[in-house]
Amino acid sequence: MQQRGRILVVEPDDLIGGLLDRWLGEAGYTVIIRALRELRGAPIGGEAPQLIVADVPSPRSAEKIIRALREVYPSPILVISARFRRGLGSSTDVARQIGVHRILPKPFTRDELLSAVGESIDAQ
Repeated sequence: MQQRGRILVVEPDDLIGGLLDRWLGEAGYTVIIRALRELRGAPIGGEAPQLIVADVPSPRSAEKIIRALREVYPSPILVISARFRRGLGSSTDVARQIGVHRILPKPFTRDELLSAVGESIDAQ
């Protein structure tokens, strides 16, 4: 299978991180999983990922997390969060306000994740 690019996953939950690793890996992406606290300093491997998939535990913490990621990487960011609900227009508004391409509410399916990843990468 041809590699489709590098994706950095910032997810504190090991089970969800493992699931994202499997789903994205099966789709042909190289996946790097890190906790937010591990991202201080230079980019991992010296190269920016094609996309960052970042868990945001609450809307209040979103700006701080996005700012921390932007200090290290110029890559587009796809936020995943259980705190945003499906069907709310405010999720799109919030995504625009915090400077990310999209917010994908948890829980999501494999197809929803891959669609959101593809859209985020294509929007570059």
